[in-house]
Amino acid sequence: MAEPQAQARRASAWPLVWALALAFALALYLMRDQIPWANAWPESDALPFAPWLSAMMAWLKVNFTWATRAIAAVLDVPLEVTFGLLAKPTKLVLAGTSFMVPTLSWAGVIAAGIIAGHAAGGRRLALLIAACLGYIALFGQWQSAMLSLALIVIAVPLCVIVGLLLGILAWRSPRIEKLAVTPLLDLMQTIPTFAYLIPMLILFGNSPVSAMIATSIFATPPMVRATMVALSRVPAEIGDFAVMAGCTPRQRLWRVLIPTARPMLMVGVNQVIMLALNMVIISSMIGAGGLGYDVLLALRALKIGQGMEAGLAIVVLAIALDRLSQAFASKGGAPVHHAQRSLLARHPHLVLALTVLLLTTLASLVLPVFAKFPPGWTLSTAPWWKAAVDWITVHFFDWIEAFRVALLLYVLNPMRAFCEGFPWLGALVLLALAGYRLGGWRLAGLVGLLVLFCASCGLWEKTMSTVYLCGVSAIIALLIGIPIGVWASRSDRVFGFIEPIVDTLQTLPSFCFIIPIVMLFRVGDVTALIATVSFAIVPAIRYTNHGLRQVPPTLIEAAKTAGCTRRQTFWRVQLPMALPEVLLGLNQTILLSLSMIIICAMIGTRDLGQEVFIALAKADAGRGIVAGLAIAFIGIVADRLIGGASAAARKRLG
Repeated sequence: MAEPQAQARRASAWPLVWALALAFALALYLMRDQIPWANAWPESDALPFAPWLSAMMAWLKVNFTWATRAIAAVLDVPLEVTFGLLAKPTKLVLAGTSFMVPTLSWAGVIAAGIIAGHAAGGRRLALLIAACLGYIALFGQWQSAMLSLALIVIAVPLCVIVGLLLGILAWRSPRIEKLAVTPLLDLMQTIPTFAYLIPMLILFGNSPVSAMIATSIFATPPMVRATMVALSRVPAEIGDFAVMAGCTPRQRLWRVLIPTARPMLMVGVNQVIMLALNMVIISSMIGAGGLGYDVLLALRALKIGQGMEAGLAIVVLAIALDRLSQAFASKGGAPVHHAQRSLLARHPHLVLALTVLLLTTLASLVLPVFAKFPPGWTLSTAPWWKAAVDWITVHFFDWIEAFRVALLLYVLNPMRAFCEGFPWLGALVLLALAGYRLGGWRLAGLVGLLVLFCASCGLWEKTMSTVYLCGVSAIIALLIGIPIGVWASRSDRVFGFIEPIVDTLQTLPSFCFIIPIVMLFRVGDVTALIATVSFAIVPAIRYTNHGLRQVPPTLIEAAKTAGCTRRQTFWRVQLPMALPEVLLGLNQTILLSLSMIIICAMIGTRDLGQEVFIALAKADAGRGIVAGLAIAFIGIVADRLIGGASAAARKRLG
């Protein structure tokens, strides 16, 4: 009896504690002129993290470049082979004679894609693959698309393998997950890619290998998180059955648990493909080339049409890869013993695809039409894109301007002013108190140290400006995305309509739709808000839909049998069961909002993204890494506090 009474007394005291903490923070805010050191960390006392990191990078360059360049040389081998097959003819020298090995014919690649689509998903998928690859060829994007595909073909399997193994390690050891894997994932996904472009160039050189490593750093975390969630969601009875059947631990994992968790694992593969393709523009800045470079050139010249065509080529390439991978993963089927059958009988589609590739490639040696898509066959919609934006600007300028000004004056500017003026000491007290309430002293200490870093490095005002923009964007994305995910989970027709839109939003490079948004709303916070919401809304929709669809039908039937209404079934059964996936979507939404910070810096925002961009322009590795760490720590604080709140809520609900 004594313990419940003590807990009740402590719980009743928390409102008073929160009131005192809020009063303290408010007093600091109102007295910021009298005690300026509590509002913004004095510049003279700022800790020199940036010079320290710059010195460390210089030391690494002197002492370890030989090792990193050796790693780059090893990784360059599969890349060069893939480039030779898809994009660039390879020169071979045999017995003193040199000759060029042609790339695979565009016609053969399209035919092989159609055959693969038919093998995996039938006529409908074959038609989709034909449409995607046909678009790339017809709009003159084939050569660039093959350069990007060559990089993706190596980077995505690397991300999936590393992510799967790290996820298994974290699932087996909660201690490793908590102390090492989760913080590493947060840093990998929240530090802006621009922040580590300079170290990549210093250590690995300006080459496609640097681009592949940068892509892998950004695209691997969703696979790790999906693996952890997928394995933890496998019913314990299935693992027990495997043990009773005599499976070894390795057999239990790879032959029982992994196949059972395949639907959620494929969500991780989907995210890896999407994020890898979303990196193609940034990767093009350090030697990747391909579609990303085409988009970058078009945007520098403000050619919206050419930029949109190259951006849509990235989208259709992502859709083709995603649908193929999903179809092959879900195909499965029982094993068939066919030791006496020929290769053609066992794998007719594979033999046919290889034959077509060989014949069309040989034909390309004598028929130029097979070697390169004829320029006279290409199309262009560039004038239409420009005309559409011009028409909207002419006819709806007054409405758009009124919306932009009202949003700025009455919502965004007041929120920005409040956040930028909020004292670091007040934020530290409030967030550390929230950490203690949700996770005890350890979480309170972690949150306090991360907030202290952001203040002591002299970037507090820009940190709070980042919090303002990302916070507003993430909230709007969640308010829109979760209801759409719920709606899609209840109707296959709705899901079929929403899925290509979601794929387009996530794979269309942010640079592409920033240009028309800038032309309509001009540079500033409104444009940054729209771009960030468009990019960050995808995980909220995707994970909510997937989580609700994975609820066992037997539980829903049991709820209906017990007399639950549709609303009660949703709130009491489906949503609690789907909570891990929904929370994963929440986590990804926040992290993707933060990943847009550097892009937003290019359109007029004044925050940590601008600091990273300035560091990149000046090749100041230390300054860029410090700003990137500050962005990452914002994401880690939000992730830990939200995780603690959700765990407490689930504990209360039982």
